[in-house]
Amino acid sequence: MKKTLLTAATATVVATGALAEDSMSNREIVGAFLGAVMSGDVDTMRELANPDYIQHNPFIPTGLEPFIGLLPVLAEAGTTAENIRIFQDGDYVFMHNIWRNAEPFGAPEMVAFDIIRVDQNGMVAEHWDALQPLVTETVSGRSQTDGPTEVTDLDQTEAHKALAVALVRDVLMGEDPSRITDYISAESYAQHNPGIADGLEGIVAAVEELTAQGNMFQYTDIHAVLGEGNFVLTVSEGQWNGGTHAFYDLFRMEGGMIVEHWDVIQPVPTEGLANDNGMFTGFDGVGPEPVGQ
Repeated sequence: MKKTLLTAATATVVATGALAEDSMSNREIVGAFLGAVMSGDVDTMRELANPDYIQHNPFIPTGLEPFIGLLPVLAEAGTTAENIRIFQDGDYVFMHNIWRNAEPFGAPEMVAFDIIRVDQNGMVAEHWDALQPLVTETVSGRSQTDGPTEVTDLDQTEAHKALAVALVRDVLMGEDPSRITDYISAESYAQHNPGIADGLEGIVAAVEELTAQGNMFQYTDIHAVLGEGNFVLTVSEGQWNGGTHAFYDLFRMEGGMIVEHWDVIQPVPTEGLANDNGMFTGFDGVGPEPVGQ
């Protein structure tokens, strides 16, 4: 069920009866923190996050107090967030969100993936994200966020991570593109990238068109692989449209194959930066190397 972050946070507080970190899961801590952001509840933000909160959004200053200083801008714009999916992988909580009245982020409506790390003391410690404008008319007829949200197959999380890494390396990084049918279901593949049609045929057509334009995207590095059950998010870096981009790809697995895909693609800025942390640093222990070992 789709929900605002404030509603999710309120439900968390009611369920737990308190904001004590030791009584909440990392998923609940993050929900309460982002709900406090949306409501401007700075006391709760300070209770749940470290003062040296590390920010990887290139346009937001690092540190908790500088972030709090930006809340009036969001309030004036009427910015809200609708959470579509939320997952937890150890210390990391990753979310699929829609930001509305999001002009402070670049457009009236934005689709985003947000990742938050909770430290060993149960405090919100670090944030990464990627955003792109919401598209209402897509090639597949699907939206950028609709589709299943239920987590299943928890015992298959590591296998599904390995499947996602293999797809990115072989197909998107070009190590062995012919193996695409080893990873993506030929029977059913739901596509949420607004410019690509469903199925393997849609991928082939998109690749042919981009290649003919001399503008085929090139993934160069995988920086993070996060999963819970049948959902896996990869964070990659690559080249497209003449510049470096962040590629956030969310895959849904079923029967040992990838059957659905959502993504957000954001150019990596080089000017007007509010911090120098970079969009890809800090993913300790969640890169592709440990996957499958």
